Amino acid sequence: MSTVLYIQASPRIERSYSIAVANAFIESYGTAHSNDNIITMNLFHKDLPPFDGLYVQAKYAIMHGLKHTEEERAAWRTVEDLIAEFKSADKYVMAVPMWNFSIPYRLKQYIDILVQPTYTFNITDEGGYAGLITSKPLFAACSSGGEYPAGTPYEAYDFQTKYLKLILGFIGFADIRLLTVGPTLNQGPDVAKEKRAAAIVRAREMAQLF
Repeated sequence: MSTVLYIQASPRIERSYSIAVANAFIESYGTAHSNDNIITMNLFHKDLPPFDGLYVQAKYAIMHGLKHTEEERAAWRTVEDLIAEFKSADKYVMAVPMWNFSIPYRLKQYIDILVQPTYTFNITDEGGYAGLITSKPLFAACSSGGEYPAGTPYEAYDFQTKYLKLILGFIGFADIRLLTVGPTLNQGPDVAKEKRAAAIVRAREMAQLF
């Protein structure tokens, strides 16, 4: 039995294109793997600490063996718990809308909590990096109001899928399966509806091999 962590990075829920596609993936996957445990986490409902002064102080004090306060220790324990929760999954599904050509701020906040040396990556003896979350597949449904095809001038605007692939690869993910749905806005509602329907069909297909 596997544990699937389903991360929703949109507050819109019922009106979110990325969640609609990811939900179709989860539904199809759940039917094919009825014994697996699926945990749904909406980051806009998740209690995430601000990675501010106290947490940054705690990080460097504790990781470098320096004197730290009990308040700092408690703050860092919250970070460790969130990392452990994330790493405990066997498979990952994400619903990620594009916000201002990038990702929603709550997902960025979550990533900033998770990406920590010795927890999700190591620095090698040669000064490079080695991700620590390996041999785990990740599917991400990524929606966007416009289209940003590779090889076109618009590709430069896409800091959503590029960043996801980069940061997830940095912490060890090699099996990253992205499915984009769009344009959801700039070509009108009929095109958006058509793109959503096609992406849902494809998501269900992809779930069978996840």
